[in-house]
Amino acid sequence: MAVRQEPITLGFIPANRGFFSIELAAKMRQSTLDVMARLGIEAVCPTPEQTKAGCVENREEAQICAELFREAGVQGIVIGAVNFGDEQAAAAAVREAGLGVPVLIFGCQEEEVLRRSTPRRDAFCGLLSIGDALRQIGVPYSIGQRPICFPTDDSFSRDLDWFVRVCRVVNGVSGGRYAQIGARPEGFWTCRYSERELQAIGATTVVADLSEAIAGANAIASDDPQVRNTLDQIRTYADTSAITPEALDRMARFEVYLRRFREEHDIDAFAIQCWNSIQKNYGICTCSTMSRLGDDGIPCACEVDVLGAVSMHALQLASGTPAALADWNNLHNTDEELANIWHCGVFPKSFAQSHPTMGCNDILCGSGACTRDQGQGVLSFRMRPGPLTLFRIGEDAGEPLKALVAQGVVEDNEAETFGAYGWCRIPNLQRLYRDVLLNHSPHHVAITQGHVGNVLWEAFGKYLSLDVFHATQETPGLYTPRLPF
Repeated sequence: MAVRQEPITLGFIPANRGFFSIELAAKMRQSTLDVMARLGIEAVCPTPEQTKAGCVENREEAQICAELFREAGVQGIVIGAVNFGDEQAAAAAVREAGLGVPVLIFGCQEEEVLRRSTPRRDAFCGLLSIGDALRQIGVPYSIGQRPICFPTDDSFSRDLDWFVRVCRVVNGVSGGRYAQIGARPEGFWTCRYSERELQAIGATTVVADLSEAIAGANAIASDDPQVRNTLDQIRTYADTSAITPEALDRMARFEVYLRRFREEHDIDAFAIQCWNSIQKNYGICTCSTMSRLGDDGIPCACEVDVLGAVSMHALQLASGTPAALADWNNLHNTDEELANIWHCGVFPKSFAQSHPTMGCNDILCGSGACTRDQGQGVLSFRMRPGPLTLFRIGEDAGEPLKALVAQGVVEDNEAETFGAYGWCRIPNLQRLYRDVLLNHSPHHVAITQGHVGNVLWEAFGKYLSLDVFHATQETPGLYTPRLPF
């Protein structure tokens, strides 16, 4: 299930060097723009009327290009060595734009076997100079799996898709607004976080007391058209036959309140105090509400785990699909690469193998933390098999934020439990688990369907400047994961 994402705008610098073929340069410029358009990318690039053949080869053309990028507010920049390319002009365009966005560099392949009479590009050499110039001015940049290619190659489309996802994560998280609704549960030190450290990467926390949310939901009438429509949707979202009409009405009103709060405050994700004040003072579990919002592209983290909410938002930006927050719940008793990824009933329905069932929170009700009437609203289902990315932003006292990323595959297994869960096979899980312990990542981990680990690795490690850990990172690049002792 895809979530709605805004179109992305990239700046394109066709880097030209004058004594190489301008015809070949113009051909690769247009080919690149055609591919971007086909992929739904809005490209900003000088026109042939603004610069020679619409390329960039000197300081004056770099200034024109930079101004175009600033005016458009591009979210990433692609530098293509359409021939050897002028490294100073390319670097100047990025520097003068001053946007601090991700940069992808690539070079164009030769048209034919080289002969003395063959028009040539030499982009294989020129791209090295462009990369060196960017490093000299302190600009980080990305490269694809095949840095030298034709824009029409499938590999270039894959690399562009990857880069667009990196741009979405970097821009989305660095400008993110995350709602903290209520205080963390007293027993969960693991959900502590520093707003200042989060602000250091550009993200902002919007804080509201849980009493405000409860009062706001109570102030919404049951006959409000949005409430009635939401109630109808809840009844089709899961099997609600075991839920009282009163609880369903409260769920609908609470959901409407959160959606309105989101619109008013421009919220990207929520972290909500899901127990046990809301059960005692409002009379529901928030799980199904958070699940429905998650399926609509509004990530919601349990237990006021704000860094968990940021992790979920990053995963959603990277994958284009809903994200959830889970516990690293249980290691299979006979398979040390198989972990139970679980939570008490809050995963989006799009994760489910079959139609979810809504019921009571057996943990809270069984412990006496609330009555069964107050504890309604959790979803039960087994996750459908398929690829899974696991991601977590964490912090230690007095240190900057850091992150952990892993990839696995959810598979069928006869072992069962309550709530929403799946058995995920994670290669080198024991090594990864040591990193989780040694680097103080908490027991919560964000998950999304699909494999987007390389997107997160690049976005957070290179552009958001976090230390990123991975048990088996295989993509060559700037970052080396920490090895076990």
